[in-house]
Parts: sequence; structure tokens; C-alpha cells
Amino acid sequence: MTCKAIYITVCLSFIFCITKAQGPVSPGGSQTKHGEHSIPSQWPDVDYGKLISRADLVYNTPAERSEAGHPVGNGRMGSLVWTIPSSLKFQLNRVDVFGNNSDSDNFFERHTDYCGGIGYVDVDFGEDIFKGPEFRQHLSCHDGLETVDGKAVQASILAWDEADVMAIKVRDRRTSQAPVFTNLRMLRPAIARSGDHSAISKLDIAGDRIVLTQEFREDDYYCGSAVVIGISGRKGKAEITNASTVRLSATPGNDTFTVFMASAASFDPDENIVDKALKKLETAQKQGFEGLYESNRKWWDAYWKRSFVHLSSPDQTADLIERNYNYYLYVMASSSRGDYPVKFNGMLWTTGGDARKWGGLYWGANQSCLYNALFPANRPELMDPMFNMYSRGFESFATAARQQWGSKGIFIPETTGFDGIPALPDDIAEEMRQLYLAEKPWKNRSERFMDYAFTKLPFHSRWNWKKDAGWKDGQWHVTDKGGGPFGHVTHIFSRGAKIAYQYWLKYEYTGDRKWLKDYAYPMLKGVTEFYRNFPNVKKGKDGKYHIYHINDNESVWGAHNTIEEISSMRGILPVVIRASEILGTDAGMRPVWKEFMDHLSPLPLNTGLSEDSVPTSRTWIKGLPPVVQGNPDRSPDPNTMPPWFFDLCTLESGQETLEIANNTFDSYFPDGIDKDTKVNVLSKLPVAGVLLGRTAATRFLIPNQIETTETEVLQNRMDLREGFQATSVQRLGRAAEALHYALCQSVPPGPGQDPVVHLFPAWPKTWNADYTLLCRGGFLVSSAMKDQEVNFVKIRSKAGGTFRLRNPWPERNVIIYRNGEKTGSSRNGLIVLNTEINDRYIVVPEGTHPQELKRSIP
Repeated sequence: MTCKAIYITVCLSFIFCITKAQGPVSPGGSQTKHGEHSIPSQWPDVDYGKLISRADLVYNTPAERSEAGHPVGNGRMGSLVWTIPSSLKFQLNRVDVFGNNSDSDNFFERHTDYCGGIGYVDVDFGEDIFKGPEFRQHLSCHDGLETVDGKAVQASILAWDEADVMAIKVRDRRTSQAPVFTNLRMLRPAIARSGDHSAISKLDIAGDRIVLTQEFREDDYYCGSAVVIGISGRKGKAEITNASTVRLSATPGNDTFTVFMASAASFDPDENIVDKALKKLETAQKQGFEGLYESNRKWWDAYWKRSFVHLSSPDQTADLIERNYNYYLYVMASSSRGDYPVKFNGMLWTTGGDARKWGGLYWGANQSCLYNALFPANRPELMDPMFNMYSRGFESFATAARQQWGSKGIFIPETTGFDGIPALPDDIAEEMRQLYLAEKPWKNRSERFMDYAFTKLPFHSRWNWKKDAGWKDGQWHVTDKGGGPFGHVTHIFSRGAKIAYQYWLKYEYTGDRKWLKDYAYPMLKGVTEFYRNFPNVKKGKDGKYHIYHINDNESVWGAHNTIEEISSMRGILPVVIRASEILGTDAGMRPVWKEFMDHLSPLPLNTGLSEDSVPTSRTWIKGLPPVVQGNPDRSPDPNTMPPWFFDLCTLESGQETLEIANNTFDSYFPDGIDKDTKVNVLSKLPVAGVLLGRTAATRFLIPNQIETTETEVLQNRMDLREGFQATSVQRLGRAAEALHYALCQSVPPGPGQDPVVHLFPAWPKTWNADYTLLCRGGFLVSSAMKDQEVNFVKIRSKAGGTFRLRNPWPERNVIIYRNGEKTGSSRNGLIVLNTEINDRYIVVPEGTHPQELKRSIP
């Protein structure tokens, strides 16, 4: 009998349903008095300040380099904070400033387009104070407050959550009576041009405030930014000191004063961004530093109370994971609350200008490292910038599906600009379709097509076959990468499915039907219709739909039935059908989609035989021949692991699927997994391992990814894996995703099916853990592992509905409490609770009362 058959039998024969009590518990969660079995709802008692402080950054010597500074931001504007002996140093950055759009014709050389930076700021004390035994730099992750101590000077720094203002409160106790200079500097010369692209920077003085503006123009594209700085507590004098610097001098004094730095940005050339920034500055100055700090303190306090993870182990490995996990959540809150998602390559933390490796485009795989962990952490709002960007680009994705591929629906490429995909001239679009669909030989491409492509962004998915050939005889030369119209990201369609699946997951985690109707369903349907109408999806003689001439991520080009694309179709089709049923729409399309799904080719497998025809383990592989470039016989890309992404492989899957999945996972580790196993920054192997219940993945792969040897890990726990000015926490996001699944999995037997919760499915028995995490269905689940046993399960239903739990105490009777009262017991393998909004359940093994489990954390 398969695991799926066993699962169905258990559901039909042994499901234990708890009868609903009358009326939901009050949102306040106060103790309910219903006799001897009543229990308080507010436990465990978490000291969030003490818990989150374990993730703080503390330097007793100055940062070794600017990229190792401390991150301070409000999600839209931010900077690393670092020092030189005489100064505090900043580079102010924003998520919504881009030097060019995706239709630019002036950045045809790789790594030359730019974004993010709005100005350098130095607070210069005129003497060496930030060195020696007095130096200390401390970032409080719980409050978002940075403190820097020097000789007779202390600076407190924050980014205001309510507006784009950073404030520096300086306590100056020096007897030298030296002035303090705040210098605002340009990132580049005042006038910079590349073809018909221009970047114009201007300095100005507005009374006792200093101003720096930037404007970027190319054809009809415009983006502008403004920085305005003023001080309170001392009299300031503003002056332009040279062609690139404007200075605000604070009169000498032995006192406290505050520097306020405000910014604004716009894509509208008619908007007065200086006035916009000045208004923010004035509002902040009226509030004062303490007013800003009190606002921030409340925001951060509420943020941390959304969920928590507290870990410990005898060897301190679990403690290391916890520190980096909470630091990751701090960094994301500090950088992902704007109109656009924070970029993987630099985030808000560049320090050497706005040029960065990989430029201004978004890479879907890299962005996923930052965003995939946020649902279980109960921080879905941090994903809104990503959703907003893709939803704004919907019409451009629809145009691209039609123009570029001759399909319907939407095409979301692996790499794209903040503004979606530009429309093409009709003749270029027609030839592109013929070339990219392999209908027209690459050698027959027209001179008109090549001239048009010559100046386009080489990292944009559409033009990624281009390869820099360098400057020769005063001219820039390009060639292809050897695969004709194929490049690393040209023929990747799975990104659209993965983005759409994230839209679906938001519905699953929140139960927000309006979100499903207005945002998720159009994406799901758009991607589904793209695949169904894609000209190179064809039904073969075997009665199966096959997909041809496509990539498997970046390593295999022009293959057949790649695991990325088959996984994507197998993942998205059940979900769009389920969403259609929930919304009661497109009933006529459901049988069409079902026919497509039922006849879709399976995930590609090896032959099950060695080269000598000896039986071997069956594993998934990248794809099938024919292929333009790469080896399709290898295991799936370890940075993507597509079957694990789409719920095609979970602990609720059938026996055959799990056997193949485990064989595939093992293929990456022929020598096993131990403390020396190397894990790269982008790897999803830790995620895949814990999803299979592999404790070794938690014990070794998660910490080894955090402390990766692939690249240098900086003092501030960030790394520069992507190259110059590409400071990021990609590996911490991947580790956070794996950690969630090691602690608590909310997974269905397949895409769009009902999820079942598994507690500590891949957790080392000798490690202790407490957590509250969000599960699908809108259930906040708390549990603890102590003394090598699961102590309890606590469930808060945010949306009502059915909660399914794999019994964490097999073969033991469990006692169930609802809203403070004992309501029943069960010893079944699957426990089912029918909940109402705000219901609170506690499940414990028989012989344990929840009162006995009360404790403080940490």
C-alpha cells in the first residue's frame, strides 16, 4: 500500500474532529475561567527585547571596511553606518531610485547600469575620536537603534518608520569646542552622460539646510531623488565647499544636537521632490529624536511579536542559527517596505556609489533567497513590494507573452526591470518569435534584428544571448554565447510560475479571498494560459504534452521537458483549478486545464541503469535531449530544486515520490553529510533536506550555509558573493527558509490540496527550540522541543477553518483544550480541528497539563 493510500485510509477511518464550542474567544486572549481545566492563553512568556538582542551587532573596533558597517533603514531608505577615526560615514540609498529603465539603449556593456544611491554623508568631528578603548558600535535589532561611542562623543542613529528620515543624535562632551561638519556629497561628477542618458547632480542651500538632487533622463524616462539635511539643538551654517560637496557646520558646544537627513524620489519630472523631502524633515524636527525613537520602538516591538524562534544546543550551533535568523528578519524589515522590492545585489547597503555588479535588474532566483522565508515568519507585508512590482508589470508581461513567444497569458522572465518588459516594434517581435522558438535558424537572423539588439541591456532575459566582446578599434563589439538565441536566462519560463505560486501561497497563509480574486488568480491564470498556448508545448504520439527548446535554470539550454518547466506546469495547474473553484469563475476552463494537467509529461528521470546496465537508484534529472548546451542528465539545479518548490514533494507525498526525492537528494552527497559539507550561498539543498525530514540537513547544512566558505562572510554577517557593491543576506534567507521547515512544516500531499502540519520533522533531538510560526490556513502555531520531546502544540486560528496535525506523540493519547477548556482526547495519527476565528487550541500528551509548561523565553 502506498503512503498516499495509507493517508486516505487514516483520514476516512480515524480522523478525530473536535466539536466547535459556542462563540469564538475574545481577541484580547485573556484567561478564560471555566473550572479546573482552564488555562491562560498568553504563554509562553517571551521577553522579545532579550531574545532579539542575541542577534545584535557589537564592534569594539571599527569596521574593517565600509561594506561591514551596520545596516539602518526603514524599508525604503537606509544606509550602512561605518566610521573612520574622525567621522561617521553613510551612503544614503533608496529602493525606488533607478538610473535607467529596462528599455535603455546606453548600458550595453555588462555591469554598467546602476541604481539605489542618493548621496554620501559624513559627520566630521575634526579630530580622531572613533578609535581606541572608548570605541564601541552597537546595533540593537530589537529597537532598530544604532549607537556609536567614541572619545567624549556618542551618536545614536535611527531610520524613522513613518517617513524617509534618518536621524543622528550626537552627545558631544568634548572640551575642545570643535565644530562638527556634516558633508553631503555627490556620488559622481555633477554631469555624467552615456549616449543620450544623463545623470545630473546639483547642490543647493535652503536657509540653514543643505540639499543634493539627482535626475536621470533618457528619452522619455525620468527618475529623480533629493536629500535634505538640517540640524536641531545647535545653530547650523550651510555652505557649498566645492563642486561636489555642500556642508552644514554646527557651532561648537558641549551639548546634544541632532542631524536629520530626509529624502524623496519620483518618476514624475513635475513633482517637486525637494519640497517633499523638506516637509518630511520639518515634521521630523518637530517630533525630535526622542519622538522618532518612540514611534520606532512601538513599530519594532509590534514587528517582533508577530512570531519568534528561540534555539539552543550544547555546541551552540542552534544559538548561531537563531542569531542569524533574527538578524535576517531585522535586515528585511529595514529594507523591504517600499514601493519596490529590495535588490539582491546590494539591497540598501551599497557604500561605494550606485554602480553595482549585475546592475539594476532583478534576478528572480536571487530575489527568492530574500523573500521565500517570510510567510512562515508571519511577515507577509514584507513581500508586498515584490507583489506590487509584478502586479504593476502585468500588462507588459501579457504583451511580452504575445510578442516574444506567440502565446497567451503572461510571460514573467527570470530577469526583468522594475518597470516590466518593454514593448517591441512589430517586425522585431516577429523575428524574435521565429528565432527564439527555433523556427528560424540563428544564422539567418537579420541585420535589422542585430542592430536593434546591439544596445539593449545584456542581462535582460530577452537579450541574454548577448556576450561582451569588448572594445576594438574604438567600437564596442558583442557576440552570442555560442547557443544562438539561447543564453543563461533567455528561455526560462518557470519564474512566472514561481512568482504566481507565491501569490497563491499568500492566499493560503492569510485566507484573504479578495487577494485571491484581484491579484493571485490573474497571475495564476496568466501563467497557466502561457504554458497551455506556448507554441513549443505539443502533444506527442505518447498522448503526453511535451515542452521543447527551453532551459533548465541557467545551466542547460534548449532542452526538452526540463524539470524546471515540467515542475512549474505540474505545480501551477492544480492551483489555478482550485482557485477557480474557490472563486466560482472560469468553470468552462477547468476541464480544459484538467485535460492539460492529466496528460502532462512526468518529471524527467534517469534510466534507473548505470552505464554498464546495472540497476541504480532512480533520480530526477535536469531534462531530456536534444539540448543546445549543458548536461541534462545531471541532478536538478541545487539552487532551485523545483519539485520541492511547488509542493510536488512533501512529507505527505506518496511512497514512490518520496523514494525518488530521497534518492535525488542523496545524489548531491555521495560521501554523506557532516560538519565539513560545503553549502553555497544560493543553495536550496538545506531546504530540500529538511522538507524530507533529514535531521542532518538541519544539524550541518543550515549552519554551513550561514558560515559558507564559498565567499567571505563580513563582520556584519552579510557577504559579497555577487561581486562589487553587492552586499546581501541571500544565504541567511535560504537558511531561514530551511529553519522554518525543520521546526514546522505545513504541507499538502500535492499543489492546491489541504495542508497538514508536522512538528519538528527534521529537528535534532538534543537541540532545544521554542517557536511561534504561521502555517497555511492562517494558523499561528507554537511548540517547543525540550528534553528530546515535543512539549506541546498551541494553535491560534486567525481565519477559522480546518487545522490538520500529524500527531507528534505517536501511539500516545493526547488531550485537547479549546479556549481554555479541556474538550477531548485522541490517539489518532491525524488530528483534525474545526476552528472558528480567534479560537485557541492547546494539544498536549496525556499526563501533561499546560500549566506545567509555563516558562519565560529566553
